[in-house]
Amino acid sequence: MLDEKLEPIFADVLRRNPGEDEFHQAVREVLDCIGAVIAKNPDYAEGALIERICEPERQIIFRVPWVDDKGNVQINRGFRVQFNSALGPYKGGLRFHPTVLLGTVKFLGFEQVFKNALTGMPIGGGKGGSDFDPKGRSEGEIMRFCQSFMTELFRHLGEHTDVPAGDIGVGQREVGFMFGQYKRMTNRYESGVLTGKGLMWGGSRVRTEATGYGAVYFVERMLRTRNQEFEGKRVIVSGSGNVAVYTIEKVHQLGGRVIACSDSDGYVVEEAGHGIDLPLLKEIKEKKRGRIADYAKARGAGAIYVPGGRIWDVPADIAMPSATQNELTGHDARTLIKNGVMAVGEGANMPCTPEAVRAFLDAGVLFAPGKAANAGGVATSALEMQQNASRDSWSFEATEKRLATIMHGIHDRCAEMAETYGSPGNYVLGANVAGFIRVAEAMRSLGVV
Repeated sequence: MLDEKLEPIFADVLRRNPGEDEFHQAVREVLDCIGAVIAKNPDYAEGALIERICEPERQIIFRVPWVDDKGNVQINRGFRVQFNSALGPYKGGLRFHPTVLLGTVKFLGFEQVFKNALTGMPIGGGKGGSDFDPKGRSEGEIMRFCQSFMTELFRHLGEHTDVPAGDIGVGQREVGFMFGQYKRMTNRYESGVLTGKGLMWGGSRVRTEATGYGAVYFVERMLRTRNQEFEGKRVIVSGSGNVAVYTIEKVHQLGGRVIACSDSDGYVVEEAGHGIDLPLLKEIKEKKRGRIADYAKARGAGAIYVPGGRIWDVPADIAMPSATQNELTGHDARTLIKNGVMAVGEGANMPCTPEAVRAFLDAGVLFAPGKAANAGGVATSALEMQQNASRDSWSFEATEKRLATIMHGIHDRCAEMAETYGSPGNYVLGANVAGFIRVAEAMRSLGVV
């Protein structure tokens, strides 16, 4: 239940941000968790501190005109929400997907504030993107869109101001096109202004793998609290993009067996042998830009493709939702619980609905919320910024070791806060409280700004 002191704050969020359900959901989750913090430290409720945390520092919306291969002018809308810079420059990805609206970007930016705080690194939170859909577009069209997008956005960026990265629909190719245009517009080789770059021009090793690897490292640490491990466990991973692919890779390295993955059209189950054939999946998804149906066809009789199905119907020990927000419902959660799931780790941003989260917590399932479990991507982006600032490049092994240390540290901070505030093992509470306290302390120190 929401603390009575926080009820008017949430009511004001609803009033000022009508129709932005995902943003409301993200704010409500944080407010639900910090009532005990406010009771113990009433100063956090003064000076409209919480109200300021819920209000972005800056919201930028702009037109993105570009010309397609047929010579037709297309118009998309671009967004950048610079949410909170109390801990450092705004940091957060750019998402290109037709579902992107201002409310989507605000929800992602709000989550990013606390996720970045949990890493312990000096970065604030922001998010951006466009309703442009790169699916089915030629490379020339994607390049022209990215150049037009950056022609407007560049004036709001800088390595000490705002540092975007990739997200859904934005990979190394798109980052390259945007960085090239940024360099052209500014006449500066400011490599620290974008992360997720190619290794030959300022990128960091492990950045591609970081979100998936990091989620698995967090869940690995969480499993150890019950004397469990990935070895021998059946795992399902939703999605088949970057996060899902490298979640599967790390699970396999730790001895787990991923038996199912998915895309927006359906899912594939592969029970035989070692489960999902990762090299083939990478070839289909990364090189050929194909679909899960193409993977199932290439695998033959051993792979069962279920068009339009729910991957959460597949019995598993561990579930890793790694596709998109609110993909796992309360019904899905109850199905997983009935089938014996012991742990759930969010690789995507808020992929479980509030009903699903409550079901997992009530059933005693280990649950790793996205703002903690998927912080590996932004943590490694911050490591990329460090390398850019020092004109240095680290080895894969050294960078992955730093990533593992950061993720284990995030887990431990969440576990400690959950225990301190009377709910041991509740990582949702622990993550929100730990992130909130770090941001709130910084904001108090900086005055009313």
